[in-house]
Amino acid sequence: MKKNLLSVLILALMIVNVAISVITMVSITGTNKKTAALVDTIATVLNLELVSDDEDAESNISLADTEIYTISETMTIPLKPSDDGKTVHMICKVSLSINMKDEDYKTYNSETIGNYESYIKQEIEGVISSYTVDYLSDPMNREEVKKEVLEKIQKFLESKVVYDIAISDVKFG
Repeated sequence: MKKNLLSVLILALMIVNVAISVITMVSITGTNKKTAALVDTIATVLNLELVSDDEDAESNISLADTEIYTISETMTIPLKPSDDGKTVHMICKVSLSINMKDEDYKTYNSETIGNYESYIKQEIEGVISSYTVDYLSDPMNREEVKKEVLEKIQKFLESKVVYDIAISDVKFG
């Protein structure tokens, strides 16, 4: 008799445990949905997006629709002095990726963009020279700097015909 009573008690406790687990899951799921909606609203208000539309559009440009313009000279850019006060130069080559399907391609193609090369170099130097060698040594930081340079070039040209830049052969001296 005691074994049956103990079995019934264990069964009752299991049923209560399952009921409490279901109630907990339902209440947590509802709270989780509300929290996700709040975070989404805050991100919308702050205008934060994980992937912007511009990045999607730029990533869809095929290599066949891309023209590469390489700046004629190796660039030597003086960097912001480090904490120790030492001035370092960044030596690099820069290439621009031009979208041949862009409406401004006739104005800014590889033959005509050379007319603006000195201004483009000035924009590149203006951005890169505001950073230290310590910051630019990190490849992740260099990607952020590339994005900033690209934005400056697009702003100068008043066009997004140049959709990417490549900074290669980077040396510090």
